[in-house]
Amino acid sequence: MHLKHLNLINYKNLNAEEFDFDEKINCIVGNNGIGKTNVLDSIYHISFGKSYFNPITSQNINHNADFFVVEGEFEKNDKTEKILVSAKKGQKKIIKRNNKAYEKVSDHIGFIPTVIISPADRDLIIEGSETRRKFMDGVISQSDQQYLNNLLKYTKIVSQRNSLLKYFAANNTFDRDTLEVYNFQMTSLGQDLFEKRKHFLEEFIPIFNKRYSEITNNKENVEIQYKSQLFDRDLANLLEENLQKDMALQYTSVGIHKDDLSFEITGHPIKKFGSQGQQKSFLIALKLAQFDFIKRISKVNPILLLDDIFDKLDEHRVAHIVALVATNQLGQIFLSDTHADRTEKVVKTSNQSYKIFKL
Repeated sequence: MHLKHLNLINYKNLNAEEFDFDEKINCIVGNNGIGKTNVLDSIYHISFGKSYFNPITSQNINHNADFFVVEGEFEKNDKTEKILVSAKKGQKKIIKRNNKAYEKVSDHIGFIPTVIISPADRDLIIEGSETRRKFMDGVISQSDQQYLNNLLKYTKIVSQRNSLLKYFAANNTFDRDTLEVYNFQMTSLGQDLFEKRKHFLEEFIPIFNKRYSEITNNKENVEIQYKSQLFDRDLANLLEENLQKDMALQYTSVGIHKDDLSFEITGHPIKKFGSQGQQKSFLIALKLAQFDFIKRISKVNPILLLDDIFDKLDEHRVAHIVALVATNQLGQIFLSDTHADRTEKVVKTSNQSYKIFKL
């Protein structure tokens, strides 16, 4: 699978740009602030129906315009697929595949498998549990539509249960029958999502360990641990035991929406005890493992977006990643950089076809 053509109109600070891409390596080069990252983000947008960097649709429209259009033409399984994402201020975003609009954005997830490696990934280490849950859910959802649908249902039910708890507090009342309906739905969906997350990590963690070992030459012992309240108690019991607490807080304090991933190095949190270099290696390994996992499930090479990759890795390690294209471990790569000469020097070592686009 590869992206052949990209057409952008009013996407962020790019007024109108067209690109005809190489099926192997594509380098977007130019000074900072000129829009390199926005080109990569537009590819992410047509893959996921949203920006990687700013999920607020209206803020992805050029300041001088009231709409944007991102259109991509892909080659997948020997068939041409056209994906279009458009949004106008004050209106609902539209996503089309071959001129037919999707009813739900979620129906498009996974059709164009894509992985991005960006300096913004550091949020996975330094931010709260929600960021790491989103990463885990994002990887699973690209290959499991039912998981994504159930996750969306579960999230909606938690929101409804929270509204009910607020209603109880505001009106000094209590309706156990209604609460039990939400508890039952949460328990059923939550248990299934927990089992799928657990199964995913059993497959994913060995892939991650292998990638980290390759990047660092077996220098340190790293670990990913899945933290969930459901390891100790089933969700029905947790909800019952924490009812008084939830009523006092006016929100649901237990469930799989509180799950987390613990990233550790030599038995300690990498956030506190990992050097900047170790954290970078951890994140690169995490994203390459995401690539490997999606490839294994989908049977195609995902598109790989490398945003400001030289900020994360030295030239030798970037060359190592680019060289994986030659062995078909990786498919089509898009990378952004400020130095055209440095970029070309690295991609030449792969002996693969490439194009350089100077913005």
